[in-house]
Amino acid sequence: MRPTLIKIAILGPTVGFLLFCILGTPLGYMHPANESALGIRVYFSPKGGCTEAVVRELDRATNSVFVQAYSFTSAPIAEALVNAHKRGVKVEVIIDKSQRTEKYSSSDFVAHAGIPTSIDAKHAIAHNKIMVIDHHKILTGSFNFTKAAEENNAENLLVIEDTGLAEKYADNWNIHRKHSEEYEGK
Repeated sequence: MRPTLIKIAILGPTVGFLLFCILGTPLGYMHPANESALGIRVYFSPKGGCTEAVVRELDRATNSVFVQAYSFTSAPIAEALVNAHKRGVKVEVIIDKSQRTEKYSSSDFVAHAGIPTSIDAKHAIAHNKIMVIDHHKILTGSFNFTKAAEENNAENLLVIEDTGLAEKYADNWNIHRKHSEEYEGK
């Protein structure tokens, strides 16, 4: 189901308010159950489709994907990142220093696939869990990019399409990239 947005920018705030009263949503925006009136999609786990949403967004990437991951053990997400890289999408990953000693980390898989991967060891915990896709889309929330986050934990994932906000996340990503160390994998 594709959302429909009634564009009323020229008509002014009074018409917008009337449409809100009549249709029950701002600007007459009709949306599926997991999408807000602002076009923000939300997913919950366990088994709420977070991993599938991440993979779907990565499959749609055409230009760039910048990742910050506290914990990264999801094979489907790692595969989607590698597939994007193979399609010519610029993919870069920053992980927390704890991933150096994890028994299994998808960061090894992406690093060995040629994706620039770095460790942010400057902070006690590099706890960000974000992806900035194509300079206009942000994936964020408590959702770690792990199998446990999808199957066992109570987590949330937001998919936000907002160029200005994506720019702020990308700027923050770059700050962390500058002080991170290159990671070649185990």
